[in-house]
Amino acid sequence: MSLRRVANVVALLQIFVALSMLMAAGVAFLYGEGDFRGILFASIITFFANGLIYRVTMFEGDLTSRDGFAIVTMAWTATAAFGALPYLMTGALASPMAAFFEAMSGFTTTGASVFTDIEALPHGVLFWRSLTHWLGGMGIIVLVIAVLPFLGVGGMQLFKAEVPGLTPERLRPRITQTAKLLWLVYLGLTAAETVLYMFGGMSLFDAVNHSFATLATGGFSTKNASIASFDSAYIHWVTIVFMYLAGVNFSLHFRAAMGRPLYFKDQEWRFFTYVVVLSGLAIAVLNLTSGSYSAFEPALRDALFQATSIVTTTGFVSADYELWVPGSQMILFALFFVGGMAGSTGGGIKTIRVMLLLKQTANEIRRHLHPKAVLLTRVGTKAVKQEVLANVTGFVILYLLLCLAGAVVLGFMGLDLPTALGASISSVGNVGPAFGAVGPTDNYGWMSGPALGLLSFFMLVGRLEIFTVLLLFHPETWRARRSFH
Repeated sequence: MSLRRVANVVALLQIFVALSMLMAAGVAFLYGEGDFRGILFASIITFFANGLIYRVTMFEGDLTSRDGFAIVTMAWTATAAFGALPYLMTGALASPMAAFFEAMSGFTTTGASVFTDIEALPHGVLFWRSLTHWLGGMGIIVLVIAVLPFLGVGGMQLFKAEVPGLTPERLRPRITQTAKLLWLVYLGLTAAETVLYMFGGMSLFDAVNHSFATLATGGFSTKNASIASFDSAYIHWVTIVFMYLAGVNFSLHFRAAMGRPLYFKDQEWRFFTYVVVLSGLAIAVLNLTSGSYSAFEPALRDALFQATSIVTTTGFVSADYELWVPGSQMILFALFFVGGMAGSTGGGIKTIRVMLLLKQTANEIRRHLHPKAVLLTRVGTKAVKQEVLANVTGFVILYLLLCLAGAVVLGFMGLDLPTALGASISSVGNVGPAFGAVGPTDNYGWMSGPALGLLSFFMLVGRLEIFTVLLLFHPETWRARRSFH
C-alpha cells in the first residue's frame, strides 16, 4: 500500500466535496439568512487544504486493491470531517464531535440527527444536510469515477470497495461508463420525485430536499416531524413508492429504462418485494385489530410507509411506531436486519444475503434427512459458490457481533437496553431512528461525545459493509509497504 497514492486520491475527492459546498452556499445566498459566509469559508478551507495535499502527493501508476480499500475508508472519514465544517462555521453546531456525527450520518445516509429543532436551521444548512445524503447515497467515489475518466485506471478497486453487495455489477465494459449510467438513473429518479412532490403542494425547496433524502434512503427532513408534518396521503404514497424504488438494485432500473425490464425475473427483487408488502400488510392488520386505527387506508398507508422506510433504511417517519402494539413493533425490529437489495442505496445486511442464508439453512435441514444428497444453494438457476456462501455467513456474523458489541459499550456509557441496542443496530444498518430514547420522535443530540464517536464509526462500517473498514486493522494490509513514498 502506498500512502502517497491514498492521500492523493482522498484529497482529490475532498475537492469535489468543497465544490459541492458551493451549491449549499448558493442556496444560503438566495435566502439571505446569514449562513452564506460560513458555508463559503468551509468550502474555501476544504478546497485549498486538499488542493495542496493533492499537488504534493502526485503519483504515477495504477492503484492496487489495498490502495482501493484504504482510499475508500479514508475518503469517507475525511469527507465527514470536512463535511462537518459548514455546521461549525455557521454556528449551527458548537461541538466538533456533534458536527462530525451529523456529517457522517448524512454521507452514510443513516439519517440520525443531533438537531433538536430542525425547522430553526437556515436554508443553506438544511440544503447541505440533504446534499450530503444525495452524494453519499450513490457514492462519492462512484461520482468521481464517473466524471474523472483518468481514475478509471484504478476505478474498479474503488468501485468494488464502495458499492454495496456481493459482487458489484458492471453495466458497461468500462467502469467509468457504469458509474455514469448509475448516476444518470439516480438523477432521473430524483428529478421525477421532486416534480411529483411539487404536484402535491410541496415547495420547491422541500421537494428537492426530501427527494435527495428519499433516493439516498437517508431520512433527513426539513421538518421536525419528518414526512408526518405533511398531512397529505398523496405525499405519503409518493414517498413510499420512491423509498421502495431506492431500495431496488439500480441496475434493474437502468435496464427497465432501456426497455428491458427484468424485475420479475430477478429472485432477489421478488424476495425484497414480498418482505415489504407482507410486512406492511401484517402491521396494518395488527394495528386495525388492536384499535390503533379505525380506518383501513390510513392503517395500510402508515404500515407500508414504516415497513418500507425501515427495510430500505430510509428512516422517514409518518407515525410514532412506538405507540403501536408490540407485534407491529417486533416486525419493524426484524426489518432492521434486512436492508435493501444489493446495488441499491439502502443499507442493512441486504436482502440477497438474508435470502441466501435462508436457502442455506433449508438445505442444511434437508441434508439431515438425506445425508448423501448433493444440495446446492441457487439464486434462480445459478448455483452459488461455496466461497460466496462463506463470505455471506462471515459478514452476517460480523454484522450481528458489531451490533451486540456496540450495545454493550453504549450500556457501559449509561444507556438503557432498548436505547443502546436500538442505536447500535440502527447505526450499523444506517437506518436512523430506532427505539427507546432514539425513537421516531427523538434525536441523538443528548448523547455524549464518546457515544457519538462510536456510533459515527459504526455508521462508516455499516455503509462500507464491514470488510472494507476492518481490513485496515489487519496487520497484513500494512505489512508490504509502510513508507509515504
